[in-house]
Amino acid sequence: MTELEHRTPEQEWNAWGTAEGASPVPEEVRALIEQGLGVERRDTPSVSRAEVRVGGTRLPAKVRSALAAIVGDDGVRIDDDTRLLHSGGKSTTDLLRRRAGEAESAPDAVVLPGSHEQVCAVLAQCAEHRVAVVPFGGGTSVVGGVEPERGGFSSVIALDLRLLDDLLEVDAESQTATLQAGLRGTEAEALLSEHGFTLGHFPQSFEHASIGGFAATRSSGQASAGYGRFDGMVVRLRVATPNGELDLGRAPASAAGPDLRQLFLGSEGALGVITEVTVRVHPKPEDVEFEAWSFPDFVTGARALRLLAQEGALPTVARLSDEAETMIGLATAHDVGSGEQAGGCSMITRYEGPRIAARERVAELLAEAGGSSLGAGAAERWDHGRYHGPHLRDALLDVNTVVETLETACTWSQLSATCDAVREALTESLQAQGTPPLVMCHISHVYPTGASLYFTVACGRGEDPVAQWRRAKRAAGDAISRCRATITHHHAVGIDHREWLTDEIGELGVQVLRAVKSTVDPSGVLNPGKLVP
Repeated sequence: MTELEHRTPEQEWNAWGTAEGASPVPEEVRALIEQGLGVERRDTPSVSRAEVRVGGTRLPAKVRSALAAIVGDDGVRIDDDTRLLHSGGKSTTDLLRRRAGEAESAPDAVVLPGSHEQVCAVLAQCAEHRVAVVPFGGGTSVVGGVEPERGGFSSVIALDLRLLDDLLEVDAESQTATLQAGLRGTEAEALLSEHGFTLGHFPQSFEHASIGGFAATRSSGQASAGYGRFDGMVVRLRVATPNGELDLGRAPASAAGPDLRQLFLGSEGALGVITEVTVRVHPKPEDVEFEAWSFPDFVTGARALRLLAQEGALPTVARLSDEAETMIGLATAHDVGSGEQAGGCSMITRYEGPRIAARERVAELLAEAGGSSLGAGAAERWDHGRYHGPHLRDALLDVNTVVETLETACTWSQLSATCDAVREALTESLQAQGTPPLVMCHISHVYPTGASLYFTVACGRGEDPVAQWRRAKRAAGDAISRCRATITHHHAVGIDHREWLTDEIGELGVQVLRAVKSTVDPSGVLNPGKLVP
């Protein structure tokens, strides 16, 4: 492996993941979309790479030379192909723009530091020369978090952390591991597995997202019921800023003032660049068991999840699909099964290691709450295809169908009202635009006090699909805000959610964020336009 090679293959410029994971829409799914939503049968493929418009670089020669002096000549890339691959994230609107050939906003250069010290030096140079810096991990943001915004600066670089990809230390006695920020989820798991450990963090972006990205967005994986959110796993952070570096966290718990780690967990690269993370790890489980359940309706299933959470009897994975997702399933056989139940709602449970001991109690509680066991088959099929959803989303874009997701979280007492309000907002907005949608919802992250709601929306492609989704997303965001739910549970703020953040944290909260940013990033070069209103 040469210095600038990487373990994980590069993602496609116009799709999620790599070409190997892609597949066309099955004919039965296409027919279902056309009949159920009235989608016109029309192919809407991406333009070819040759048709994509990538604007010329604006990075001054003297800045390029200064950066090359830090990371080497090959560590500063200005070729169109590399810049295109860093021209944004992987939301539906991101892909629609690139599939239409629009990439003029690509960064002026991609810089690849090989160490924490090099990151610090790059940030210092960019602050001095007033060049915007967009930290870039796996590039899987779906909220505009890696959009190469210039923010009033004449040029912008993508700071690609892929070379910071080592497992630096495993403390088996303390069950912690120190990982560099550029490690992808799959890479981290493979390295930890050699020491008999697992991180237990498996978001849908797992195959491509990075450790630094998990921390910077407060990621929550599909096994959060058993392992918790990523921010809850973090013991220590090493952060580079234009104004110096921070090394935060030296004990399992501390009363030494406010926990400054919390300023950078979820900071989305707007306050600093996370270069190292020390996390809690777990012995790799030897045994895994599955069971699927059926509930008569979503309310009954949600009540059952609440009982599990409040009793402290959760499996490692607990996912409840609503009636629409259960019956149709965005990915058909890749999701909740294929025919074991006639209706109602499906729940997937997975048990690992010590959680297997709780299976009998979980089954008892679920049965008492109105659930019926479906056996292991449907849950095993979901587990086998749980990373396939984004590939199907991309395939549907090829056949005149827009598919996108959004998520929130709220208390149990507000769950039904929030779910209904968001569903109604999405439906009314898209129907008004002449594209009646299919709106599905599931719960996959649960807490004693509440749960997340994750919506998947499919509809026919409008004349301007980017504007079409933005109007629907705005309606949903307004509904979430009115319900006093959070504007994001795990996708982060980025650009897409920033307009609702003031309502969530208040004007004084915004002033606190701005004060922190002005201290660590006085020139404002870090990820302009993201997070901070």
